[in-house]
Amino acid sequence: MNNQTEIEQTTLQITGMTCAACAARIEKGLSRLPGVNQATVNFAMETALVDFDSAQVSITDLTQKVENLGYHASEKSSDETAAHDKQRERKQKKLQLLVSALLSLPLLWSMVSHFTFTSWIYIPAFMMNPWVQLALATPVQFVIGSSFYIGAYKALRNRSANMDVLVVLGTSAAYLYSLYKTIDWATAAQIHGHAQHAPDLYYETSAILITLILLGKWFEVLAKGRSSEAIKKLLGLQAKTANVIRNGELLTLPIEAVIAGDHVIVKPGEKIPVDGMVIEGYSSIDESMLTGESIPVDKQAGDQVIGGTINRNGSLTVEATKVGAETALAQIIKVVEDAQGSKAPIQRIADVISGIFVPIVVGIALLTFIVWFFWVSPGEFAHALEKAIAVLVIACPCALGLATPTSIMAGSGRAAELGILFKGGEQLETLHKVNTVVLDKTGTVTKGKPELTDILFAEDLEVRGIQEARVLQLIASAENHSEHPLAGAIVTGILAKGISLLGVDHFEAIPGYGIHAQVDGSEIWVGTRKLLQREGVAVSEHVTQAMEKLENEGKTAMLVVVDAQYTGLVAVADTIKESSRQAVASLLEAEIEVIMLTGDNARTAQAIARQAGITRVIAEVLPDGKAAEIKKLQAEGKRVAMVGDGINDAPAIATADVGIAIGTGADIAMEAADVTLMRGELTSITEAIVMSRQTMANIKQNLVWALGYNTLGIPIAAMGLLAPWVAGAAMALSSVSVVLNALRLQRAKV
Repeated sequence: MNNQTEIEQTTLQITGMTCAACAARIEKGLSRLPGVNQATVNFAMETALVDFDSAQVSITDLTQKVENLGYHASEKSSDETAAHDKQRERKQKKLQLLVSALLSLPLLWSMVSHFTFTSWIYIPAFMMNPWVQLALATPVQFVIGSSFYIGAYKALRNRSANMDVLVVLGTSAAYLYSLYKTIDWATAAQIHGHAQHAPDLYYETSAILITLILLGKWFEVLAKGRSSEAIKKLLGLQAKTANVIRNGELLTLPIEAVIAGDHVIVKPGEKIPVDGMVIEGYSSIDESMLTGESIPVDKQAGDQVIGGTINRNGSLTVEATKVGAETALAQIIKVVEDAQGSKAPIQRIADVISGIFVPIVVGIALLTFIVWFFWVSPGEFAHALEKAIAVLVIACPCALGLATPTSIMAGSGRAAELGILFKGGEQLETLHKVNTVVLDKTGTVTKGKPELTDILFAEDLEVRGIQEARVLQLIASAENHSEHPLAGAIVTGILAKGISLLGVDHFEAIPGYGIHAQVDGSEIWVGTRKLLQREGVAVSEHVTQAMEKLENEGKTAMLVVVDAQYTGLVAVADTIKESSRQAVASLLEAEIEVIMLTGDNARTAQAIARQAGITRVIAEVLPDGKAAEIKKLQAEGKRVAMVGDGINDAPAIATADVGIAIGTGADIAMEAADVTLMRGELTSITEAIVMSRQTMANIKQNLVWALGYNTLGIPIAAMGLLAPWVAGAAMALSSVSVVLNALRLQRAKV
């Protein structure tokens, strides 16, 4: 019997949520299902991200649970289908708003007669007829407003309360009281044989409130569409079709029909449809969408190309290696979607408040009614009811629910446009607290494309009967099996001298030390002083001095041992990136400490650090020791961000408070990282931190506004200083204000 847990992840599209309390209820309900590891519901995105054990619970169980809670859920469809559904939903909301407004405007017109300062405005007599007002208000209350009743019923059935409950209580009280007064007026008219003076009615209060709430929802829908602009832009980068050769025939297929191994023809000016390898042709590719570099990159047979980039001139034949969801662009889109759909820890404040907010508001409204009816205006039922309705309406927690997710959506979207990918809201929040940035050297501070600069041979080579060409051949053949960037530089430099490669019988990479190989009957080691010490090989003072001289010049020197004897020395130089000094300066200006962490020797590391403007260096650290160094810094009370690009950086990246990967580096580093810098430039670190700070400041502004608004608005309404329709307008304005404030992040300057 197989008891292995199969953890899967799915995204559900949810409709029917009206406030943060709804999102909290769904999240709690899903989390309680057996087999659900974690559920995160995003009110602004209207999605639920669920990690679950497929052996215990199915997607059908998840959607059924949401349905039981009073909402509608379905597994998220393709982007095009989702966009179509959103378009249809927008049209429906727009129609509801228009009909509600058309029916409510005459009631608003009739309300003008209640004020002495507007008595000069002409109002037809029939508009004051209670039956006419009833006919106008009823469709708004029970047809257009039916969704509020359904939502309130389902919420109360599940022993909770949400915004729908407040809306239904407020509008129903106004409508039903007016209906009672209408029937009483009609009965009196029948008894007396003629119509009495029309009573004070509140049909316009219920109808206008519903219209204003729908108006606020409409503005939210429009704003949410704008805050997903980053996703739309990324989707727009994808090619729609591909020219594929199958069975000797050239076919134009939808991008979804391309499979790995297909040969794709990419003509000049076309987008490359898939990730792949060039097998024929020569061209220059515009990769600016991924790297930010405006200069096209030359590509020929054997080079890798990325889907979504643009072929500038020559025709290319590309073998597809990654298609569909596996392509780099699809992965980027997924990261941005996940980030926009995730929660920041600060949102817990809003979730907790929303969960207890509605029952408290209902209690305050009831207390307001009692105080007004029994003490402030004794026996004035209409006055007391009006004040209670105003409290219910002004307290709707829509703005509170939108405060955090809209900022996360806008902030992570803007960051994506800058080539900065946050994994989620938690990482976006944590980064602004960082006060120490640790930089890996090779490929991070430096270009990671070193060149062979020096070769020194042992003085006794002739005595030992070894030719220099033979030594170079052994070094190149051994290093050719290493994936380290320095190895590539050594091999390229030696091959440029016309040296050919030999077969390798055995190869071993020794992390933090170097390499060991058996080549053509000889045993060879290439690496650090520690490697030679480990193997018991001694070197002269002269060799040590030569090595130190090269290291002081910022070069990485490696010792060569053949058949247990020192044979030579090779040096490689890796220059710093043009942006490194500027990036370090901007971090220091932002009062962030910068440290360089490397496995390279101290002299070389110090030389590179001086060029970049870094004063603190931790050198000669083995790959498995980098994570321990990060822990030491954290033990000092530092909030640490680790920036790296290699496989050996992954443990340190995962250990840091925030792990940052250079997007041009190894996939495993990006997998371990919380933030990926797609452009590969260190200046993006400061941009990411600034984006995090601006997003958190925006969230705090929204929360202060939303909480402050309700805190001030409720007592003002309870004191009778707000008419219900004014409270409704203010409530709608509050939600719109929060969303508009969040959208400012889309134009954030970093």
